[in-house]
Amino acid sequence: MIISAKNELLKYSGRIDHSSSEWARMIYASSFVKIKFIGNGISVEIENHNQYWTNFLGVIIDGVQNKVEISSEKGRKTYILAENLDFKEHELILFKRQDACHVLDIYSFEILGNDCEILPCTINNNRRIEVFGDSVSCGEVAEAVDYVGKSDPEHIGQYSNSWYSYGWILARMLGAEIHTTAQGGIALMDGTGYFCGPDYIGMESVYDKLQYNPQILETSEWDFDLYEPHLAIIAIGQNDSHPESFMADDYDGEKSKLWRAKYEKFIRTLMEFYPRTHFILITTLLNHDAAWDRAIEDVKNSISNDRVHHYVFSRNGSATPGHPRISEAQEMADELYNYIEEIDDLWSF
Repeated sequence: MIISAKNELLKYSGRIDHSSSEWARMIYASSFVKIKFIGNGISVEIENHNQYWTNFLGVIIDGVQNKVEISSEKGRKTYILAENLDFKEHELILFKRQDACHVLDIYSFEILGNDCEILPCTINNNRRIEVFGDSVSCGEVAEAVDYVGKSDPEHIGQYSNSWYSYGWILARMLGAEIHTTAQGGIALMDGTGYFCGPDYIGMESVYDKLQYNPQILETSEWDFDLYEPHLAIIAIGQNDSHPESFMADDYDGEKSKLWRAKYEKFIRTLMEFYPRTHFILITTLLNHDAAWDRAIEDVKNSISNDRVHHYVFSRNGSATPGHPRISEAQEMADELYNYIEEIDDLWSF
């Protein structure tokens, strides 16, 4: 039984491109599609647009998580996601483990077995959050659990899993839907960070995009009317010291003043798009100079609005020289959860 990616019984979440009559395009980490079905198994037909690393599909069948390696070659290919299942009702969540190191076009699913059936399913969106951030927010290298508190091991993308990002862990704790508007290596300003070098692209040129990696496909605009979060977490300031650590070197210098001005403009712009949303400004457990947290606090005070908060983790900027692993992401999610519980009327609209 072939199920088109455009079938109305499929439920999608994330900034997903639905402009084609044939495919649904997943770009951002933690984007997903949910399908409920009766059958013995299920496969998917996709085209993978690869830029770097080995790419994997995130697969959850009846609550059990797995990954499926996919080809970097151009063209449509079919992958079995589950087989030899009991002939009964099953639920599949197919999600994007990685950021825009690749872009994924989903064409169709095939439910395996005789007399199979697709069933209605739902996504709980009574609570909605969005995370603007970098690789930590994408869950990059999160599964390298033997390297807690250590530098990253050599890898080709196999340890990256947005399911274990602090944001998606937090969303599950809150019972919330999440959009992860994040990209590994990204900083705030164009010309800084590590994303899309040598002509680095910053979050100031990504936050309003649907397809945002010009080295893969043509960029496109995001329609902010499609998703209004109750809570937006801004986790920028980790990669901004590349190629120059200006905030730590000269806090009152012109480059540092420019960054704070642009960060404030970024927050105020999002506040205009999301006039009812609360914002929590953070960095992460990954090692960095405290000057960036001082800058964020100064911007928060400059904005001086009850909807804008600044949270500093108990081990902020000092817990690990490598990406947070699952346990460290859980630590961040636990602290944010407790902080969020104290915000009045957060889920009121």
